[in-house]
Amino acid sequence: MQTYWVHKAKVPAPKGSYLKSEMSTVDETNESDGGTSTGGSSGDHGLGTERIHTLTKIERLVEWDVALLTSLLQQIIASRGGIVRHIKPLSSEERTIGTNGTVLEECTPIIPLKRFEAQELQQRQRPGSIEISDKVKCQLRGYLSNVASMYKDNPFHNFEHANHVTASVKKLLTRIVNTDETNGLAKGNNKTTGKSSGVNLVDLAGHSYGITTDPLTQFSVVFSAIIHDVDHPGVPNSQLVKENTRSAQIYKNKSVAEQNSVELAWDMLMQDEYEDLRACIYQTEEDLHRFRQLVVNAVMATDIVDKELQAFRKARWETDFSENSALRVLIGGAGESETDRENRKATIVIEHLIQASDVSHTMQHWNIFKSWNEKFFMECYQAYQQGRADSDPSEDWYKGEIGFFDYYVIPLAKKLQSCGVFGVSSDEYLNYAKSNRDEWVREGQSLVKEYLAKYHRQQDQDGTSDSSSRRDSGA
Repeated sequence: MQTYWVHKAKVPAPKGSYLKSEMSTVDETNESDGGTSTGGSSGDHGLGTERIHTLTKIERLVEWDVALLTSLLQQIIASRGGIVRHIKPLSSEERTIGTNGTVLEECTPIIPLKRFEAQELQQRQRPGSIEISDKVKCQLRGYLSNVASMYKDNPFHNFEHANHVTASVKKLLTRIVNTDETNGLAKGNNKTTGKSSGVNLVDLAGHSYGITTDPLTQFSVVFSAIIHDVDHPGVPNSQLVKENTRSAQIYKNKSVAEQNSVELAWDMLMQDEYEDLRACIYQTEEDLHRFRQLVVNAVMATDIVDKELQAFRKARWETDFSENSALRVLIGGAGESETDRENRKATIVIEHLIQASDVSHTMQHWNIFKSWNEKFFMECYQAYQQGRADSDPSEDWYKGEIGFFDYYVIPLAKKLQSCGVFGVSSDEYLNYAKSNRDEWVREGQSLVKEYLAKYHRQQDQDGTSDSSSRRDSGA
């Protein structure tokens, strides 16, 4: 049963537009060869070319997000056979989900992904035949615009950073699909039928632990990337705990910013004005809970400072990706089902995917790394100048970055490589991480001096501007 807001498209969605060209700049920061255009049906979504030309940078990022999530909604609905019904029966569950404790307490070591029978995969409706109505797109655009407005104007943790992370997530998810010549999806589509040529979706599901065959999983990870730093205060969790902020009290001094981001973004999505959008995302209580669990685990994975969480994730990695089979049996349990093992692997891969994307600038071209490194320095130094940090970050920034590469970034890139899911992207990320580390050793000290000088120049300019404004106003 289809509703008035989702119906089959009479013609394929447009593949080229000014918006697609404009928004390709988001992906360019994630591609070593200059970038690729955004995937999916990324038309102007009813805005019109003249309107697109007048969009601000934030609005353009929102439109890129709209295009990306719209294409994923098409895939979700296609996997359901084009069916979208009203979700009034789920209203009670929507109101109560996530209310029995903190967000962090919802984290689970295994998220049960949806498994599709081989026949379902082979007969799955073509996503391009699904048209998302203007009403749903309007709700999606309104939601994302509100998300963008909830990001603070921090030098680093801002809406642009969220989109940089999202672009990396999109890239890695795409690379799961296009791994090598033995992967059917790498062979292209039949232009007449629109169906993949020689695709064995069952084999693909096994290769990716079920991630690629479940569009809701992919939507959830992209959604998580967009909202993962909503309302970020521009200081680390340790500072929020030290200041004994209200959020620190609410979240028991654990993953404070991350839990706050999930709650704000989720509570807004549950508002009545986004009901039609939610109906496209999930139709059943099972899918609602899976969506929630994926978002919780993905966003919580971006807290890379909490030592307890890090130890927990390391132990899980050893459980499933250790070369020692005896160790896997000892930790995982000999009686564990194959489905549980696959689901745990998928959960681990998803969390590492978003962790890598959150610091993807460290595994990209040197100029991209340098730009984002400067932004993060400015944010940390600004916090210090405002009395919200104990020490001057410029004193240890050079050595700290080397340690970050050695003990987090490079080991993380190696995990992407060893899990065997991301194909050539894992090699690319690791090579860039090593190259950037070496370049930082050579150039880092002089760059820190440049960062400092730039910060103080900007402060002097802002002070001059403020004085001029007061004089002009007669104050």
